[in-house]
Amino acid sequence: MEKVVILAGGFGSRLSEETVLRPKPMVEIGGVPILVHIMRIYSFYGFKDFHIALGYKGDFVKDYFSNYNNRLRDFKVNLETGELTYLSSSNTDNWNVTLVDTGSESMTGGRLGRLKGFFEKGDKVLCTYGDGVANVNIRSLLDYHNSHGKMATVTAVRPSARFGNLVMDENSEIKEFVEKPQVGEGWINGGFFVFNSEIFDYLDGDTCILERDPLERLAKEGQLMAYRHDGFWQCMDTVRDRDYLNSLALGSDIPWMNFK
Repeated sequence: MEKVVILAGGFGSRLSEETVLRPKPMVEIGGVPILVHIMRIYSFYGFKDFHIALGYKGDFVKDYFSNYNNRLRDFKVNLETGELTYLSSSNTDNWNVTLVDTGSESMTGGRLGRLKGFFEKGDKVLCTYGDGVANVNIRSLLDYHNSHGKMATVTAVRPSARFGNLVMDENSEIKEFVEKPQVGEGWINGGFFVFNSEIFDYLDGDTCILERDPLERLAKEGQLMAYRHDGFWQCMDTVRDRDYLNSLALGSDIPWMNFK
């Protein structure tokens, strides 16, 4: 079974203009939290079972989803009984959303590790960050993962060199995983991972950083493969990134929803 994990608990300190008020994944792009944009990417390909790993200001996310229908639909309310009667048709986001507090100080691997109890042996873990969008074909990504028989797949993209660098051979087997190098160009970690359920054996406590020991170890063991994505990808680290994504979201052709 495939389940989606979105890591949505970081502090987002480089976007403090927004994150002083709300967690980074709830920063709005085109009037909708970037978290919802990410969920719609997965949903387009039929993956609708979401596990959101919360941390900083996690109650903000819980409140948003507990009132999700009320935000999208017209209704009337009986103030004596509290009974709601919806006046418009149901929303089309028929998702199952599990919201889990994974600790205010936990690192990326620690957050994923805290979700172990929601997975069974043989499950596929579709995991990504709560601040990046792409027109990744999730179905093709999963098919690729299943075809190579390794434990983990990371989506490789080609933006600026300020992110994790991936060194691959001609068969797309990752030989080295270096997080956020000071120099260098080429393919980088774009998130949108697929893991076998054994990934939880590589995660050791809340301080575990997914991009360091676990992925570095998997690369050394020959268990980490790259799915090369040449299409649109953009993270939201800064106000400039936010404004850029907003400008795209207001257009007629939103690039991360332009699926190939």
